[in-house]
Amino acid sequence: VEFFGRLYQIPLLRVYRKHDRSLQGPTSWIKQQVTSPDGSNFLKIKCVPRFKQRFSTVIPPCGDLYSTLDALKVADTVLFLVSACHESGIDNYGESILTASLAQGLPSTIVAVTDLESLPPKKRHDGKQHLQKTVSRWLPEEKVFSLSRATDGLTMLRHIGSQKQRAVIHRDKRPHLLAETLDFVPDVELASFCHDFFMFSVIYFDFQGSLGTLKMTGYIRGQPLSVNCLVHIPGWGDFQMSQIDATDDKHPLDIGRKGQVKDTNMSDAMNEERVLEKADPTKQESLQRENIPDPMDAEQTWPTTEELAEAEEELKARKKKIKKIPKGMSDYQAAWIPDSDAEEVELSEDEESNMNVDMEPLSEENSSDEENEEDDDAEFDTMTTTDVGNDVERYDEKMDLEEEEEAMKQIKEARMEQLFPDELDTPQDTPARVRFQKYRGLQSFRTSPWDPKENLPIEYARIFQFENFERTRKRIMKEEEKEGALPGWYVTVHVAGVPQHLFNSHQPNNPIVLIGMLPHEQKMSVLNFVIKQPAISNNQRPIKSKEQLIFHCGYRRFKACPIFSQHTNGTKHKYERFFQPEATVVASVFAPIMFPPAPVLVFKEKKDGSQEMVGTGNLLSVNPDRIIAKRVVLSGHPFKVHKRSAVIRFMFFNREDIDWFKPVELRTKYGRRGHIKESLGTHGHMKCVFDGQLKSQDTVLMNLYKRIFPKWTYEPYVNSPPSFYEHLMSHHTEEPMN
Repeated sequence: VEFFGRLYQIPLLRVYRKHDRSLQGPTSWIKQQVTSPDGSNFLKIKCVPRFKQRFSTVIPPCGDLYSTLDALKVADTVLFLVSACHESGIDNYGESILTASLAQGLPSTIVAVTDLESLPPKKRHDGKQHLQKTVSRWLPEEKVFSLSRATDGLTMLRHIGSQKQRAVIHRDKRPHLLAETLDFVPDVELASFCHDFFMFSVIYFDFQGSLGTLKMTGYIRGQPLSVNCLVHIPGWGDFQMSQIDATDDKHPLDIGRKGQVKDTNMSDAMNEERVLEKADPTKQESLQRENIPDPMDAEQTWPTTEELAEAEEELKARKKKIKKIPKGMSDYQAAWIPDSDAEEVELSEDEESNMNVDMEPLSEENSSDEENEEDDDAEFDTMTTTDVGNDVERYDEKMDLEEEEEAMKQIKEARMEQLFPDELDTPQDTPARVRFQKYRGLQSFRTSPWDPKENLPIEYARIFQFENFERTRKRIMKEEEKEGALPGWYVTVHVAGVPQHLFNSHQPNNPIVLIGMLPHEQKMSVLNFVIKQPAISNNQRPIKSKEQLIFHCGYRRFKACPIFSQHTNGTKHKYERFFQPEATVVASVFAPIMFPPAPVLVFKEKKDGSQEMVGTGNLLSVNPDRIIAKRVVLSGHPFKVHKRSAVIRFMFFNREDIDWFKPVELRTKYGRRGHIKESLGTHGHMKCVFDGQLKSQDTVLMNLYKRIFPKWTYEPYVNSPPSFYEHLMSHHTEEPMN
């Protein structure tokens, strides 16, 4: 059994030298030891016959977050480098990359310290112990190695080859390949070729320019790779494969004395490039993401003559139950009379029409779908200040006043939401039965029934849903007999339908990763993520629901505007208007299916293009039937209190609204429960009865609920953020020199 290790090196610190602003870092030692012929310093594969092992060393561009996360998706071992020149050894970028790496899922790790020779001999031991203590906050079980001489590197390689590999489930369950070489071949006859293989990718991705075949050469890891399955390239999208070729291994493990390759497990025929598999159009998975909705689906047909006759017979045979109740008893009290006391009588059409009390139908013109609350009427006084110097003017020039006002407004709304959750003033200019016509009352939020298929939006006709998602996930994860190129083979994968502009925009220093997709993972559905804000997040502001965020889910990244809900058990979950700091919420979005377990990283893009991590978590479920209910609380105040009854005002402002919401149960902030008995007058006063004595300082509340659905805001392409150190240098040069 041969060991093929992907060693991935991440510097956790860059040091600013005095008197010049050139960036130096601990990667200099690695770059001296590992150099590639083209000078890209990206990938170097080295065979060590002494260890009977092969090592692939990846050096990412320092400060590039996306390249670091992409390479971590397929790495077997990660080497974190810290510098002894700095007191802490880890800068802000080091902390952010450690947080992102731990959230995404770390393989086996090694921590090494450089620049120890720059310290005085008597302080080297203390400096190393201090770095050990700093690193233990993130990686408590890792020992810090020293990298000062070439023998230290040999000792580290021996340790890497013999250490136990840590399992990463979402990586090990899928085939993956780190591209060593890339070659792009444009398609000659695009029209005929696209009709069979890439029709859906042209529809859903809006490619610019011509398409072609991307040839990626490297070692297959994880699971066998079948040519009929789909593959994903992070940042590029989902693609199909046309064929897989077996290529001569450029890095043979067994080498004789004269430099000749010995016999290996692969046959001699593998020395020449040959075709292993070709795509079969009948077995190849489609790139179709969305379901094509049928507007005539579930359309009701005209009833037949037999159905009309049967309905008339049932109408004639229908009987009504009449209950004899004491005079003055309300409808709510009459509902408690058992049905056994009722008398069955036949009613004529005239009598039935007189007994039915129908509510007036509501026109769609008066309906309001607005979900935002009324704006606060508070006014802020402006204050003029005198000029106190050039430093103040220079500081004010960098300030974005619109962003400041928006942040202040958002913080104020979140604060009011915490103090008075979901409370809303009843509008006086619009009837409450019109403003809240889509809301309903629930006797129990936990146990009251709610049909998940009721009044679904049109976007739900475009997605896919499993009959039993958990059973499908277990079946796919337990499949053992898989066909295709086996792990450890050195192959060339022909990825078809790749846009040429994506290949031209690729930077040579950035790693390209190919990941095989499981069945159905290209189809759209509703994904639910459990997220919370990381400890090092500088964003202390709450995040409003339906705000655009960037998600890194497993091997995929995309943009979407999620809706937040509480992470609770049950069939219904309360909608959260804000993602508060130190809170755990569930974010629901429309996105391609992903089988858990899968880590989730959430970023927020700033105006300057940089991105800030605002949440980490994991994939909870792929469930479009998750009911997210938005709650609205209407409040009223006691006007007169007499034992268990009280007159309540300011909840409604007309008699019709009181009659409309009469069946909904009331509650108070002191724990009393009651119901509306009757309306008093025409200005919104109502008489209510409670289960106990009501206090004059109490507040009467009515809970109303409406189901909320995510919006179709999925965007598969995400712009890479600028390098951390380039962004830091751009801000550093703008600051005045002291």
